[in-house]
Amino acid sequence: MCGIVAYIGPKDASPFLLEGLQRLEYRGYDSAGVAVVAPATKGSPARLRICRTKGRVADLAAALPARFKGGTGIGHTRWATHGVPSDANAHPHTDNEGRIAVVHNGIIENAEELRAKLTADGAVFRSETDTEVLAHLIAAHRAQGGELEDAVRAALGLVIGTYGIAVLDAEQADRIVVARNGSPIVLGIGEKEMFAASDVSALVRYTRQVVHLEDGELATVRADGFRTFTEDARTVTRQPSTVDWEVGSYDTGGYAHYLLKEIHEQPGAVERTLSGRLDERFATAHLGGLNLDARELREIRRVKILGCGSAYYAGEMGAQLIEELARIPAHSEPASEFRYRNPVIEADTLYVAVSQSGETYDTLAAVQEVKRKGGRVLGVVNTVGSAIARACDGGIYLHAGPEVSVASTKAFTSTVVAFALLALHFGRVHDLSPADGRRIVAALKALPGQIREVLDQQDAVAELAAEYADSQGMMFIGRVRGYPVAREGAQKLKEISYVHAEAYPASELKHGPLALISPELPTVALVPDDELLDKNLTALGEIKAREGRVLAVAHRPIESRLADHCLVVPKSEPELDPLLLNIPLQLLAYHAAVALGRDVDKPRNLAKSVTVE
Repeated sequence: MCGIVAYIGPKDASPFLLEGLQRLEYRGYDSAGVAVVAPATKGSPARLRICRTKGRVADLAAALPARFKGGTGIGHTRWATHGVPSDANAHPHTDNEGRIAVVHNGIIENAEELRAKLTADGAVFRSETDTEVLAHLIAAHRAQGGELEDAVRAALGLVIGTYGIAVLDAEQADRIVVARNGSPIVLGIGEKEMFAASDVSALVRYTRQVVHLEDGELATVRADGFRTFTEDARTVTRQPSTVDWEVGSYDTGGYAHYLLKEIHEQPGAVERTLSGRLDERFATAHLGGLNLDARELREIRRVKILGCGSAYYAGEMGAQLIEELARIPAHSEPASEFRYRNPVIEADTLYVAVSQSGETYDTLAAVQEVKRKGGRVLGVVNTVGSAIARACDGGIYLHAGPEVSVASTKAFTSTVVAFALLALHFGRVHDLSPADGRRIVAALKALPGQIREVLDQQDAVAELAAEYADSQGMMFIGRVRGYPVAREGAQKLKEISYVHAEAYPASELKHGPLALISPELPTVALVPDDELLDKNLTALGEIKAREGRVLAVAHRPIESRLADHCLVVPKSEPELDPLLLNIPLQLLAYHAAVALGRDVDKPRNLAKSVTVE
């Protein structure tokens, strides 16, 4: 969950490193640092220059010396796993001689064992990190002679764990060595210059030609090109692909925060997810990327969806869509728990991995577990060429565009839309009638306009958010289709406003949660106009009878004896209503966080792409 950048070429590396780190700061923001190889001068050999600091990339930029020159450099923005945020624990880390510099994303599981051995051999450790072990290991192997890449390979052969790394050697400033195992590394190809990063967002201003490393691969990067190879020194060939995201996608575009921009980008994101995928003639969806024909689809007896955080909640909505439209048993499960329960992999079960970044480590590990046991896995991801996309048998790209804010909004919505397409496709192969297919197709086409209608209520939501933001906590409730919406709403509020929030099925109130109801603990209630409307209204009455405050999100106004406030959203088809009910909850969380003065795009203790376990 850290950001890595690297540059080698004829220009000064520092401006690229700083800008790249700013674009990657959503991946970690408790400390940052850069290292460059200062060129040799008369009477002085080339040497490493390093600047690192606790805090944000802006703090690093302020601390950088005026003449911090060098055409080869690496940089890092950190999300702490070992050691508190501090100058000493910030990357890059070096060996005793200050000749080797390493930046690292991941966790070295046998770091303590290696640290003890290296200390006994004379290494002096200056940080609490696992990463510093790598610097000393590489230096020890370099001391035995050979090239930098040989030393990196030898060092990694002793390591247990995950890593994406970039390595500098002051004595071999004509190269940077990078390696990947469970944590992304992407190469960028320029004109007589090369780049590397943990995410393409750091590269798009400079190049559209990128190369994704696979797990277990390394690359030697020089100004005039690159060479990729494995840990046992076998050469592998990697062809560049073209990134289609624009540089402007990574700017706030005049909005106060990335999160607000991404909330307002949802109509366009949904249009892109739907583009070319609706078949009005046959009332179905075109999903050629599944790599499954109709006969194979009919052989599937169960769908298991795997994701983490908001991707897991989107999977819950997806499971309901699949069961309702295709009448196939479906279930969503946290990918982080899946592989540890030794799951039974069934031949007639379709597994679906969900990840915005396509690099979420827990989800990737779950995919690998399913594949090892012979299961079929589809990916629902936003990032083309990502690790999960490459590991799956087929899938659906969201095309939602880059999502920079840590809290997911447009990717979440686009994921649910993708599941609606998948459910429609499955349903029409099974028993969903053409009439019902046309009903869903029409509802999907109407979604972007309906989302715009909800976003037009932003000012009203902001007023309510300011009123509720000082609450000691909030409860979110919903029944059946509304329950995953409640879970995602609670997640969004707690992660960016730090207001404690819990979600419960409305039907469970009387089985325990009613004990929490008081005027100090308001309830956000999802009240769709469906077959459960009367039961949901009864739940509101139970809350009001106990002096609880209620903010309802509904399809029609709720009378004041049952709700203190009501946000009315457009009505879709019942299966798609959850998608629209969720939009006001995004705005509520955002404006509550703003009212409380939170750092909306970079909430404390979190990072965007969780590439460690």
